[in-house]
Amino acid sequence: MRKRLKKTLFLLLGFLFILLGIVGVFLPLLPTTPFILLAAYFFSQSSEKYHQWLLNNKIFGPILYNWENSRCIPSFAKKLSFVMIAIFGSYSIYIIPLIAVKLLTILLLSYGCYFVYNIDTCIKKYTN
Repeated sequence: MRKRLKKTLFLLLGFLFILLGIVGVFLPLLPTTPFILLAAYFFSQSSEKYHQWLLNNKIFGPILYNWENSRCIPSFAKKLSFVMIAIFGSYSIYIIPLIAVKLLTILLLSYGCYFVYNIDTCIKKYTN
């Protein structure tokens, strides 16, 4: 019973993180990649079907494969992350009226850049 409850909880968390990852495509302060990585982890623990679905996804599959096997992301993913952070972060800072919230936004965006920068860059590109 306990194992089944854990499996169900992890499956629900996998779907939650997929949803947050999709929302993160459109919201600048909600990153997509970490949520997809979390979804992959929770699916790997609860459903081989959905884990394989993510690994075989033409957009996320190669990145997830590299992450699961080498703990790295491709150079294009890093560059895209920095560009998206810059574009949407700048827009967010522009529209936010409160200085304190602007500073918090800058802090969070800086941490996001720091995090992405410190992930190893994959040398060889893997394709499913």
